[in-house]
Amino acid sequence: MTIQTSIFSMDHHTMEQIDRKFRKKQLIARARQHELFDIFQEDLTEEEIWALKYFYAYMPVNDMADYDGSLFLSHVRQTLEIRKRMPWGERVPDHLFLHFVLPYRVNTENIEDSRGILYNELSERTRDLSMADAILETNYWCHEKATYIGSDQRTISPLTMIRNARGRCGEESTLAVAALRSIGIPARQVYTPRWAHCDDNHAWVEAWADGQWYYIGACEPEARLNQGWFSPPARRAMLINTRIYADYPGPEDITVSDEWFTEINLLQNYAPTRSIHVTVKDAQGAPVNGAEVHFELYNMAELYPIATLSTNDQGEACFKTGFGELVIRAVKDGKWSEMKATVAEDRLELVLDASDQPDGTLDFDLIPPPEREGEAVEALSGEKTQRHNSRLEEGTKIRTDYERTFLSEEEASRLAHTAGLSAERVWDVLQKARGNSREIAAFLQERSGEYGEWPLLMLESLNDKDLIDTFRPVLDDHLIYGLPQRGDLDKDTFIEYVLCPRVSYEMIVPYRQIFQEVFSGDESIAFRSNPAELARRLERGFEIWEDLPNLKGKGNPLGTYNLKMGDPVSLTIMFVAACRSLGIPARLHPSEQKPQYLKNGSWEDAVFTLIASGQKENIAWGMLRLLRDPEAAQDAPAASYYENFTFARLENGVYKTLVYPYSKTDVYDEAFEVEPGAYRLTSGIRLKDGTVRVRFTYFTVRAGEQTDVTLTYREMMEDIPVLGILDRSSAFTQLDGSSRTLGDLIGAKGAIVAWLEPEREPTKHLLRELRELAEPVDALGIPVVLVVGDSEWTASFSPENVSGLPSRTIFVRDSTYASLPDFISESPAHEAGFPHLFALDSEDQIRYTSSGYKIGTGKEALHILTGLLQKA
Repeated sequence: MTIQTSIFSMDHHTMEQIDRKFRKKQLIARARQHELFDIFQEDLTEEEIWALKYFYAYMPVNDMADYDGSLFLSHVRQTLEIRKRMPWGERVPDHLFLHFVLPYRVNTENIEDSRGILYNELSERTRDLSMADAILETNYWCHEKATYIGSDQRTISPLTMIRNARGRCGEESTLAVAALRSIGIPARQVYTPRWAHCDDNHAWVEAWADGQWYYIGACEPEARLNQGWFSPPARRAMLINTRIYADYPGPEDITVSDEWFTEINLLQNYAPTRSIHVTVKDAQGAPVNGAEVHFELYNMAELYPIATLSTNDQGEACFKTGFGELVIRAVKDGKWSEMKATVAEDRLELVLDASDQPDGTLDFDLIPPPEREGEAVEALSGEKTQRHNSRLEEGTKIRTDYERTFLSEEEASRLAHTAGLSAERVWDVLQKARGNSREIAAFLQERSGEYGEWPLLMLESLNDKDLIDTFRPVLDDHLIYGLPQRGDLDKDTFIEYVLCPRVSYEMIVPYRQIFQEVFSGDESIAFRSNPAELARRLERGFEIWEDLPNLKGKGNPLGTYNLKMGDPVSLTIMFVAACRSLGIPARLHPSEQKPQYLKNGSWEDAVFTLIASGQKENIAWGMLRLLRDPEAAQDAPAASYYENFTFARLENGVYKTLVYPYSKTDVYDEAFEVEPGAYRLTSGIRLKDGTVRVRFTYFTVRAGEQTDVTLTYREMMEDIPVLGILDRSSAFTQLDGSSRTLGDLIGAKGAIVAWLEPEREPTKHLLRELRELAEPVDALGIPVVLVVGDSEWTASFSPENVSGLPSRTIFVRDSTYASLPDFISESPAHEAGFPHLFALDSEDQIRYTSSGYKIGTGKEALHILTGLLQKA
């Protein structure tokens, strides 16, 4: 096909490529051709046509399953109109507009028609500003709408984020990107997939203004661009990247150029970089084309691949990364090879000569990039600092005032009394629903009269986030069409595996009535008798399609069914949803995440030939029992899943980590039910500088047998130096206005003292850790002194709302920070910012300190104090 007209400054090759992929997607989505493509029968401009073609050409198949064309047309028209209205619209180059303004998706959020809503909120606030100032102003607006809280991996939409007024960093940055794009400013969400120096990851935002990209911390405004609490950690990152749904040509470094997306590497904007060149050969020394090379770092007690590249015809792959150590694993056709890459090595050769795992244990260290100083910046004037702090306080008050509109405990109690329900349980649900509390309350009010306790029981079966973005029509479908399916099932089984609409991390939609209608009465009876027949029925005419890795399993069951296509995880979610609609208890296995149904009192595997070639039904599982180390060192950590150990099974040359709850500690109580196979137990101890001491323990689990494996850790072998002394005479102000010295507060056994900035994510992580450590801190009998400065004490912060901390925790105020040790003002601790945490021994000596963002500081401080007290 010959393209005559250039739109969005695309060359003819690009337009032909988009047109070719668009036509391919039309064939793929033929089962939903009317819902998706009838919009092209409307009166469209050339720009609208090509914007839609661009969308469809690179659109994830899950989106083609879950949404209709009218949503995408509305988004296109609003975005094109916004470009005309905003003063900088014409200054944004077409290629930036196409890739970083026009797109409807940021992450894995539910797609809503939100662009016009966000534009109406922001256009008047920003149109008379420079682009750079508009970016800052948009972030102040985001701060008014939401703040940080940790949560599960399902990404809520921008509108849900506003309704909830809080979310994790991936959701904060999704909101900020959507907001910036809504006023025509190019923006992208950037990630460090995992940190090298501590656990977890982080996401923030880059925005373009007049020829330059800048970064901001989403919903955490600073007074200027290119500033954030995460700046020091980012200088220690091993990868910072973003994904673009297109064949993006750069100019940034391209890590992955896939048919459906492009990943660009932005690390050099934040940290020094080096390139690792890997050559993969077979046992005969010939280069291997198409081998997968995994660049892995230790994070959350597993080796996590921050990047996976394929080798070229010469067997080569090249990865730009930071100055830390990685484990590199090359795999093809079940053959693999693995080695550690030190900072000194930039060229490695791996020979694919292994298919079985080694025996015994393997110990090694992984060293992260070192701390580095940032570029010197001119200090803000007192006036600008004061103005910024006032904006933060103002934004916090706006958000807090909004949160006061949520249903109160008193209102929940009245509702519970009227409905004849437990006031405590109703309040628990409505409290979690936050800005959606009135919708959830209306559902309870409407349905409890007829169905009694069942509406509340169904709501309690959901994840917390579901209560924020699930509405009455969806809840009605699952309640009204779910309850008649109970049969003779016991109550707990029915609620968890039939009535509950949540399967994994997909969006909940009303699917029960439709699944009950698409199968005849005879079919439904047959499926209940033998659910394996339902699996075969669902995959009849179904096609497996995988495009975007981060969207696996995000297709909703109804969309996946209607399109007759999806990724393997979405297929299994659809099966579980269909089973539950027909009254068949079903689940994804808690650790293996494979579909199962309950038959004759036991869980059986549902086998899909499309995704499990050669697998037999009802395989015999094995049992894995974890044993304590009888020779464990006194300073060995307490076992905690994902914090200091994990299990992984070898599958086709790659270790797949088993999924269990984060920080699961009852790991010695019962044996784990696992599939037979070769396994690796990974344990690790993180040192203060971020270095991790890793131990691999290899073992095999056989079908029908129990395998015992002992969890061991390497020794820490760290000195505990004296870093300074905190002055016991330092004075603080208590909440009642009285003054007390540090000596009055800390006693004689030692203490944890921390200076906080409550509105910021790093402090919120520390407070969460202290809550989790309340029991062992109380067992030591040490106080926790939490210090907040006057400028950091915002309208939304109240110590009374910070529950669950160690019993001897006290909040105090410090207006001058004069009591902070002098060495904190030295780089890099000062730049790292709050929280500044100190562990003090019985002589007021500082034996541990940490500043800024670092997951695990609470545990590190507790570990050191425990060791000191044991020695004493």
